[in-house]
Amino acid sequence: MTDHTDTAPQAAPADRRLSLTTRILYGAGGAASAIKQRGLSTFLLLFYNQVIGLPPQMVSTAIMFALIFDAFVDPLVGQVSDNFRSKWGRRHPFMYFSALPVAIAFFLIWNPPAGWEHAQIFGYMLACLLVIRLFDTFFELPSSALAPELAKSYDDRTSLIALRGFFGVAGGLGMTLLAYQVFLREGPGGTGGVLAQEGYFSYALCAAVLIFIIILVSTAGTHKHIPDLRKPPTRKITFKGMAREVAHTLNNRSFVVLTISGMFMSMSLGVKGGLELYFFLYFWELTQTQLSLLTVAGVIASVMGVSLAPKVAAKMGKRNGAITMFAGAVVALLGPIALRLIGWMPANGTDLLFWILFVDVIANGAMAMMTGVMLASMIADVVEDSEVKTGRRSEGLLFSFDNLFKKVVSGVGVFVSGAVLAFVAFPQSAVRGGVDEEVLRNMALIYLPTLLFFYAIAIGCLFMFKIDKAAHEENLRKLEETALRAQAAGGATPAGPNVPPVTGA
Repeated sequence: MTDHTDTAPQAAPADRRLSLTTRILYGAGGAASAIKQRGLSTFLLLFYNQVIGLPPQMVSTAIMFALIFDAFVDPLVGQVSDNFRSKWGRRHPFMYFSALPVAIAFFLIWNPPAGWEHAQIFGYMLACLLVIRLFDTFFELPSSALAPELAKSYDDRTSLIALRGFFGVAGGLGMTLLAYQVFLREGPGGTGGVLAQEGYFSYALCAAVLIFIIILVSTAGTHKHIPDLRKPPTRKITFKGMAREVAHTLNNRSFVVLTISGMFMSMSLGVKGGLELYFFLYFWELTQTQLSLLTVAGVIASVMGVSLAPKVAAKMGKRNGAITMFAGAVVALLGPIALRLIGWMPANGTDLLFWILFVDVIANGAMAMMTGVMLASMIADVVEDSEVKTGRRSEGLLFSFDNLFKKVVSGVGVFVSGAVLAFVAFPQSAVRGGVDEEVLRNMALIYLPTLLFFYAIAIGCLFMFKIDKAAHEENLRKLEETALRAQAAGGATPAGPNVPPVTGA
């Protein structure tokens, strides 16, 4: 069977500077997914385990299943949005459609029915997670895939992604701060707080409303650019032909090494996200006021990271900058726990301990933010490298497959965190300061080498990434030449500078 192309792909518009308003509204979209993700990673395991009473293995298993489901939805949404045609372009219909379902499901997950058995609560939690993950993908993936089109230059897209990253971190941490200080505030004598169910209703309602509003406003903020964005060709393609296109697009060395690096990073983040609050509450015995201040430290770190990421990338190059910042973030993350195990940290409850952790959170957060911005910008640079070799513009597919592997292994990481709690026999309804020291020590002894191993592989893979500024500019030159040749030939756009068009299935 044959692929029939009726309309040639639209040539890329000339690079242009986005208005500040558009940049801010586009970047603000990062806050919607971050509010959702930060809430799930910070509170969900603790909420369903310590508040609702589900065994930790059941909670982490539900999270893992949802992440794996989400991972395999991503490539489908990415491929469909790459080739979708409508009067609102390729991406925007999916983004508008996502707002209401994801907001409703996020509210419901924090308000499970009372009196249900463990198996029923497990099913309810899993169903809510699946809906959240599905419709969050409908927004986050197409929105992220807009970045390479909105900002084409090597340095400008780093700045745009950095701005989106800032809104993501600020939105997620800001909502967490509201949770600690308003909705889940700890009362006199230790009443209320994150271990009391009552506050989660108001937290969930506020977060859901914010997610809904942010998605709609951010999507509308780039709506006027729809006429300037790429339009896919009108064509009929068999499943076999589409599979071959997908394989051809993903056969890119720089993309492969970024994907492998991201997989090991995500496994670590899954373990970290599942256990972080346990370490803060029980290992370091921090109060919720101190947790709130650490959230402020995270906001400070995000501002520093966003401000410095473009400068570091311009000075060192994206790859070398990412490797350097990544290594520094790992040292800051694991250092305090390692020092506590050998007896070199101040005692719990002292001001000195808290301020060491405060500075450490800023250092870790700033370097992690810079790493994330540069890695996202590196993925965006693969778009043109792939287009040169395949003749197809496949932002959605590349971003979705990057997310696929990350989310699958992130689910494994969350599952590991639940397994660690079960292995060390972490107590149910634990009280701050009342957990056996041997349990906490064993948790740390498993946590440290696991994360160090995963992060070492993630950093090592980045050394094999080959797209620098010169290579990116050369790719842009080749694509411009191809577009000019197509125009001179009357619109018969060739598949790419180095590749003949795909004609058979």
